Amino acid sequence: MNFKMYPWVSIVSFCILLAGHGASAKDIDVAGTLVAEGSREDIIIPVGAGGNNSAELETFIPVTVINGVKSGPVLATIAGVHGYEYNSILATEKWLANIDPSTLTGTIIAVRVAHIPAFEEKSIYVNPHDRKNLNRSFPGKEDGTQTEQIAWNLSNHVIAKADFVIDLHSGDGAEWLAGFVGVYGGPLSSNYNQAMLVAEGFNFPNIVTYKMNTQKQVDTRRSLNRQAVAHGAPTILVEIGENGSKKEEHVNAMVKGLEEATRILGITSPSTINNSKAALTSQSASVSRYFEGTFSVPVNFSGLWFPEITTGQFLKKGDTLGVVKDYFGNTVETVIAPESGFALYGLSGPSVKQGQSIMTIAKEVK
Repeated sequence: MNFKMYPWVSIVSFCILLAGHGASAKDIDVAGTLVAEGSREDIIIPVGAGGNNSAELETFIPVTVINGVKSGPVLATIAGVHGYEYNSILATEKWLANIDPSTLTGTIIAVRVAHIPAFEEKSIYVNPHDRKNLNRSFPGKEDGTQTEQIAWNLSNHVIAKADFVIDLHSGDGAEWLAGFVGVYGGPLSSNYNQAMLVAEGFNFPNIVTYKMNTQKQVDTRRSLNRQAVAHGAPTILVEIGENGSKKEEHVNAMVKGLEEATRILGITSPSTINNSKAALTSQSASVSRYFEGTFSVPVNFSGLWFPEITTGQFLKKGDTLGVVKDYFGNTVETVIAPESGFALYGLSGPSVKQGQSIMTIAKEVK
């Protein structure tokens, strides 16, 4: 815990987490299924086809609910918002396999694959039918397109039940990425102290704070994590792995982070050790780096993207990030860093579209 850098994050927050737990648990209703105390249920939340495309088929959201024997916090974890980001899906599978409801104080609601259509069609970023990005479609619409219906069901049946939300991601099919955890702070977020404690428990090399200062920030192209902020739940974003990979060390790092999160929240027994950083290999760091916010770097032309930087590293303003070539091999744009910061994730190429961001850069804490 970095109290020196973040003095407002105190041990008092940790004590508050555990206060009041220990009473008998209660049954919990998730999407119309009543899950008894001390039990687990695999639930299918049905999703309609959507009204705008005859090619769409009805789909579903697979959710596992594990309700402990003692009263405690409700943790919601969501994997597979982007169907080609396999690490989150495999980590959730592995993590849930070892959880015994008789040992829990509280409840886990785990979405195994949020976006089944994208997962089954191996579609990067968007639903293959309505072409919408689920992570820009919240809070969704009950009678909207298929993606909007998925977002609505997640908003109302999962996030609305949660006391804490963990949004699990990795680098998509053509994205390199440096492992990091995003923490949602600012006046419109809830219990930043608690979110930071859980984020640091993942022991990832980079931590980014996203300050929710205005309602516009929460509402614009609302993502799942911003939907959780709007609900009032402390929220973190977990990212590890790249280019749609499913490397065991990245899956294991996410599993260990989830295990540590439940310990910090008091859902499972307190932790004595966390080895997730050792599993990060090339994405690891001996001490976590802290950043405040990010900015993107869009390009002005469509064509072929040839990056010069595809790993997490510090950049200076004016550094060359790569070049865009047209479809005849002519360089049409040299892209430079508009400000200094840390290269967090970006496109590995070669395809790029005008206006698309080729890199997201984290801003150093000042």
